[in-house]
Amino acid sequence: MSVIQWIEEARRGSAEAQESLVWHFTGMALAVAYDKLQDSHLAEDAVQEAFTEAFANLHKLQDPRRFPGWFKVIVERQCYRDLRRKQLQTFPLHEVELPAGEQRSLESVVEKREMVCQLHATVADLPSGMRIAVQLYYFQGYSLREISQYLDISLPALKKRLYDARRKLKTTLHVADFVSVFTDLYEGGKRMLHIVNGDSVGDKLKQGNIQGDILVWRELYSFGPVFMKMDEPDHRRTRAQYLEQTLGIPQKEYIGTCELQERKLQDFQQYDEVVLWFEHDLFDQTMLAYLLHWFKEQSLENTKLSLLCIGAYPGIELFRGLGQLSTEQLETLSGTWHAIGEEMLMLGSMLWEAYTSDRPEKHQRMLEVDSAALPFARAAFEAHLARLPSVSHGLGIIEQTTLEAVAGGIHKPHELFRTVGNQLHILGMGDLEFWHYLKKMTEGPVSLLAIDGTASFPDFKRAVPHFQDPVLQVTSLGHEVLTGKTDYACSGTIDKWVGGLQVRGKNPSWRWDPEQKSVVRIAESD
Repeated sequence: MSVIQWIEEARRGSAEAQESLVWHFTGMALAVAYDKLQDSHLAEDAVQEAFTEAFANLHKLQDPRRFPGWFKVIVERQCYRDLRRKQLQTFPLHEVELPAGEQRSLESVVEKREMVCQLHATVADLPSGMRIAVQLYYFQGYSLREISQYLDISLPALKKRLYDARRKLKTTLHVADFVSVFTDLYEGGKRMLHIVNGDSVGDKLKQGNIQGDILVWRELYSFGPVFMKMDEPDHRRTRAQYLEQTLGIPQKEYIGTCELQERKLQDFQQYDEVVLWFEHDLFDQTMLAYLLHWFKEQSLENTKLSLLCIGAYPGIELFRGLGQLSTEQLETLSGTWHAIGEEMLMLGSMLWEAYTSDRPEKHQRMLEVDSAALPFARAAFEAHLARLPSVSHGLGIIEQTTLEAVAGGIHKPHELFRTVGNQLHILGMGDLEFWHYLKKMTEGPVSLLAIDGTASFPDFKRAVPHFQDPVLQVTSLGHEVLTGKTDYACSGTIDKWVGGLQVRGKNPSWRWDPEQKSVVRIAESD
């Protein structure tokens, strides 16, 4: 849930939303309050009073986007009240406690404490505007956009303040790179690894102000054969061969990408926190299940696991995924992730084991367990099972929706992809995957669709500039299947993977019953 959503919920009296706002804005408020009061205990009291006043008057805030600046004024007003009625006692901000149980030599502890004290003391000597900007950006970890809203200054002005502050700190601390020293010492700003679902999201996070390293997880678990242990050589070769044959992804490139991202993942213990950024669709939920299964088998030690998983965003009517969001919109999600506990790890692992199983009854189990810990899982994996041949006509949900769209007047490939993609957005299906399904529907003597000319279908290696030109039509068999006269699964042309299930041959025995929302066995395969 975003900050704007929290504010709307808090207006309606949601205690959980109020707690989220307190958690998100306390760091900002404390930085401003301490700057005014120079006393950590008084600053905490002032911030608590400010939150109480803010929630009591939240109905007066007309534009939720202006909450940061509005709340800052309340904090400052409370500080001025305290200054008038209390005798101040100073408490140095740079007095810090090192984490208990940290195994270091006495010399290294003393050295770090001295450097931390020097860093905080030097920051405290900066002019007020620079000091607060540094504390909010580096010590509290807020994004530039959040800070600019809170301090009510423009982004260019804020960046100039931080630039000038770094120059002053570099001169005072006599270090070549203030930021690198800060990263090593900063207690509140953790070494973070963000694992995201695609290059578009990864690039936007890098362009923004999300602190930490970015790992783009490049896989397509919603397509082709999958296995519980994806890194076993035989399994990897099987999958690599299939992806090359169907989507044109070179085996060497696929295997190299997998090995590279897995090496990065193996080093997760060097980070204080790993954040998984995912969304509601099957593409992401399978990826999330795999990573939760993998982390369940690891010794986390001191690394915290967190999850950001959304299925909507304010102002976007049809939310297809994080890739739709701008850099600024992604920044509003920073810090809204939640800790991954044992229950979530266990559920994710169970879902992955079921999804990769070659036993249909295990797949059905995904819809029967309590999946509240992963609220988007059930709908995503129900859509996964809907890709099995239906009991009524033998089509999977992708083929059925495509055939209905063409019969309804959508005849051009790219328009068809947009239409089917929007209708089945729960699958998170990409264009290469859809072209494969569409190609299969046009092939063979018992095809469902006819495509004019000899048009080649695009794949990973081959772009087809004029692929928008071909026209698709429903064949006579396609019409018979749509009207219920023919069961397509009896034609003997089915050959596809649905998770760990390979569905092939004539009249496959396991079907999907859309009314009962269940996998059913209807007959033995020939």
